[in-house]
Amino acid sequence: MGKLDELMRSGAAAAAESMGAGVPVVHNAPRQGPPPLSAQLEGVTRVKNVASIPVGKIERDPNQPREEFETESLGRLAESLKTRGQLQPIRVRWDEGQGVYLIVCGERRWRAARMAGLATVSAVIVEGPLSADELLAVQLVENALREDLRPVEQAKAYKTLIERNGWTIRQAAEELAVNHSAVVRALALLDLPKAAQTDVEQGVLTPTTAYEIAKVSDQVEREELARRAVAEKMTGAEVRAIRESKSTKPRPRRIDSRDRNGCTISVTIPDGLGDDDALAALQRVVKNWKKAQTSQDAA
Repeated sequence: MGKLDELMRSGAAAAAESMGAGVPVVHNAPRQGPPPLSAQLEGVTRVKNVASIPVGKIERDPNQPREEFETESLGRLAESLKTRGQLQPIRVRWDEGQGVYLIVCGERRWRAARMAGLATVSAVIVEGPLSADELLAVQLVENALREDLRPVEQAKAYKTLIERNGWTIRQAAEELAVNHSAVVRALALLDLPKAAQTDVEQGVLTPTTAYEIAKVSDQVEREELARRAVAEKMTGAEVRAIRESKSTKPRPRRIDSRDRNGCTISVTIPDGLGDDDALAALQRVVKNWKKAQTSQDAA
């Protein structure tokens, strides 16, 4: 028997075996269930809404809280996409009016993909309606946890959410699952002069130092302290020490006097005013009071 005949026969035997030839039939036998899953697939489900979308069919969300992206950082990510591929999909939603996908999360990866010259990007398509507040919350959390919004951008996003929803600061922190003090510190940056906010964004002034500066109530003093903090590269603790030293001014003296008829007189003496001057001032007050009484009696 030639080689060809041997291959033909073995092929026919395999086909017959696959169709059940030579296997005894057992009537009324219990049906067997599906084979058990391997450990590799146990508990694993496939995501159906992941797609490969042309880069040109995706646009940034105009309401995205992040406004600036560092070119150098994008360049490093673009090189990584070229050599290793996209390790994590972005998230997008379809906008019928514009006829494009708008980015929910992952604008930095999308920008890097364009820089790298990629034709498509992997994306999870968010199905169903998503309100503007829900979208902003998702974007804010994504940026805050992943790529760190610039501090002032983050503060503006917090403020927008709070104003749109009528939240308190504590409610905003609970909704976003972030620390309450983090929201308080972020919002304090919006009380800084514009120049100081720019210094924070550029990394010249740390958010911790800026937070202490924002506690200064006088606007002029706040601006002067911000400039000094940048020039002297102050820490938050140093700024706090300066602020507290100015706020611990000597308190004015207060004297309360009560006679047996129940009449109570309280006198506040400004710091630095001597006893003789205080007594003279008190005498003038009594004199003026007597004049006022005389005028009322005459009327």
